[in-house]
Amino acid sequence: MHEWMNTVHYILIEILGSLQFSPRMILLLLPMLLLMEVPLMALTLTGILKWYARQLPRASELPRSRRCPKVSCIITCYGEGEAIRSTILTLKEQLYRGQMEIIAVIDGAKANAHTYQAALNCVREFEGCENRSLVLLPKWQRGGRVSTLNAGLSAATGEIVMNADGDTSFDNNMIDEIVACFDDPDVPAVGGALRVRNLNDGVLTRMQSIEYMISMQGGKTGLSEWNLINNISGAFGAFRRDFLRQIGGWDTHTAEDLDLTVRIKHYLKRHPALKIGFAPRAIGHTDAPADVITLAKQRLRWDGDLLFLYLRKHKLSLTPRILGWKTFLFTLIYGVAQNVVLPLLVMGYSWWLVLSYPGQFVAALMICLYLVYLFLTLVNFAVFLLAISERPEADLRLLPWLCLYPVYTLLMRLWCAIALLNEMFRRGHEESSMAPWWVLKRGNKF
Repeated sequence: MHEWMNTVHYILIEILGSLQFSPRMILLLLPMLLLMEVPLMALTLTGILKWYARQLPRASELPRSRRCPKVSCIITCYGEGEAIRSTILTLKEQLYRGQMEIIAVIDGAKANAHTYQAALNCVREFEGCENRSLVLLPKWQRGGRVSTLNAGLSAATGEIVMNADGDTSFDNNMIDEIVACFDDPDVPAVGGALRVRNLNDGVLTRMQSIEYMISMQGGKTGLSEWNLINNISGAFGAFRRDFLRQIGGWDTHTAEDLDLTVRIKHYLKRHPALKIGFAPRAIGHTDAPADVITLAKQRLRWDGDLLFLYLRKHKLSLTPRILGWKTFLFTLIYGVAQNVVLPLLVMGYSWWLVLSYPGQFVAALMICLYLVYLFLTLVNFAVFLLAISERPEADLRLLPWLCLYPVYTLLMRLWCAIALLNEMFRRGHEESSMAPWWVLKRGNKF
């Protein structure tokens, strides 16, 4: 062990000593991914601090909206079974004083009889409720997620429309937090925060729980302060009903959540006052994949869809003339470059290192990068814990697992490259489980 540490120390000294003479060494220690992620981290952290400073005067207050508009909650149901009961009842038990219309749309209700029956069993729970109603919409033939959402939208009567997955449950102050964001008339859409409900199922669920906290809940909190939120989650988002209908609701193909967010951004140049909001304290809980195969399939779809949407479906709108310069530059750098180009570079960079340099040198370099990313992870986690987390004592238990998180993110980057290649050469978005193949095949080709 002592000999190995001496070897690592010697190699690091050699690297540092050669930095001023070798641009190649600088690129080895500071690859493009680090140069991109540090500015993004700075942007996110300053946004979080800005949000936190605004929360201090009302830290002890429940952020209730001055108005209580009617809220329609569309639940997309397919194959959840008894889990749909938790989603329906956690919406029914919201502290929100206004009216709530819960619309459970059961896709493929004939073949999905278990889920349909579980939803029917919830009807009696609403007997005697004055400001809560449950509407069941069975779609007897499966049409996919988009048709399910649009069916719910056509039946919604609330001023605010919220979409939720059938396996998602919610904290009881969620609607209050969401509706408070719509007090600003320039906000047409608001994203909610998701947490991993089954984090104790294993190492993978713990890694995803940290990912949801840092990248999704923390990252979106910071980016929303600069009106640069990247995506309103398909599992949990809210919209003004009239605005959503005006822009055509959800569209075909896959990744309907990112597609809808991109289409909303098309209005930012013409209407610069529009803001896409985020409610960090509006919490939904969902189950994350607990095994490698399920996680790999999920990310194969998620990451491949990024290439499809940015470089195929919406490539002609990727211009400052439509998005405005701020949104255009952010989308180009942190939508296309970071999510589509960078994973391929990481894969090529990793292979080049392994094939071009001795094993000890590569190991020492990887240790350096690991320590850098561990430090960045600790900073992000600390800021999230102190400024955003609504249950810091529970979140603190994940601290020992942070040491594995940089390894997890590297593996996810490498798998992302596989997903991108799958989309490039096999049009992977046409193999999505979000809709039957005959629905996806009938969509426009891009």
